[in-house]
Amino acid sequence: MAGFLRRRDKHERAAFELYGSAVSAARDPYLYATLAVPDTLDGRFDAIGLFVYLTIRRLSAAPEPGPALAQAVFDAMFLDMDTNLREMGVGDMSVGKRNRAMWEAFHGRSVAYAAAWDDPAALASALARNLWRGSEPNEGAASALARIARAQAGCLENQGLDAMVTGKIRFLPAEEAAR
Repeated sequence: MAGFLRRRDKHERAAFELYGSAVSAARDPYLYATLAVPDTLDGRFDAIGLFVYLTIRRLSAAPEPGPALAQAVFDAMFLDMDTNLREMGVGDMSVGKRNRAMWEAFHGRSVAYAAAWDDPAALASALARNLWRGSEPNEGAASALARIARAQAGCLENQGLDAMVTGKIRFLPAEEAAR
């Protein structure tokens, strides 16, 4: 009964669709096969985080309801992370701590990407530090990922907020964005 009484955010459905599109973009095989982003739980979390960051960045810069929708996308991401942790068998007592650690990691990465955004070399460095986590990326991979991020941001800028409010968003194929 409590589920029926819970007030649902009016942007929840669109936010989950936008989040799902970001997850799909983060699963682009080019990222893992060509750029050698680690195909691990951490590597996939960081790739998803990058595309969610780009989505939230776009929505936050838009007029209302953009910022509200950005918050709903963030909420969708961490509700999904909570669900995935539970499905992986993480105990109820640990889920909250793990989810908070992921939230803090996402926030830290978002701050780093925002601070480095205007400097392609700094953005590549921030991406290398976070996606490859101490291992050395293939030569040119971090720069290619920075180009992808900036191209995706440009692609998102050209999409109307009206479509995003209905859950529609499009990302470029990673290989195309890397050029």
